[in-house]
Amino acid sequence: MTRTYTLKRRAEHQAETRRRIVEAAVELHGSIGPALTTIGMIAERAGVQRHTLYAHFPTARELFLACSALSVERSPLPDPEAWRAIEDRARRLRTGLSEVYDWYERNADLAACVLRDAEYHDLTREIATMRFGPYLAACRDVLGAGLTAKQRAVLHLALSFFTWRSLVRESGLSRNAAVAVLGQAIDGGRKAE
Repeated sequence: MTRTYTLKRRAEHQAETRRRIVEAAVELHGSIGPALTTIGMIAERAGVQRHTLYAHFPTARELFLACSALSVERSPLPDPEAWRAIEDRARRLRTGLSEVYDWYERNADLAACVLRDAEYHDLTREIATMRFGPYLAACRDVLGAGLTAKQRAVLHLALSFFTWRSLVRESGLSRNAAVAVLGQAIDGGRKAE
């Protein structure tokens, strides 16, 4: 019985150490970016030795996967399939963009760092593409149903984090105003065809 208890406590300790490492990495990825985050920085922030970090995450890819999984677990992406039930196309589009923009707002610092680094850091690009590529494709599929090619092009632009940041953070529009502007731009694409 003592051995079972000891093994259980050891497993709990290992899980706690692993969690601290992943949380430290996520914090650094959201402040300085994944490309500039070093193993030494993560180990120091997590309060562990480098060899302990490597024991839990032998490769950077394993650590990046754990970080992205924790980020999405903490702040789940909105479900595009739920938008399919909205029959009115304009309302479906507004709802979808609003929910995506809410997620961008909640995750702005991390998303900005990750997407910036994905431009030149191969591992960041791989993980970001794996995590968000299929998600954004699902958003385009649901919100783009019945749209023309030009409208889908504007929708693609509307779903971009950088479009949200430009309109909301840099230009000072409210989320609702940004969604309305983009809805009009997409509807304008329908009228132009």
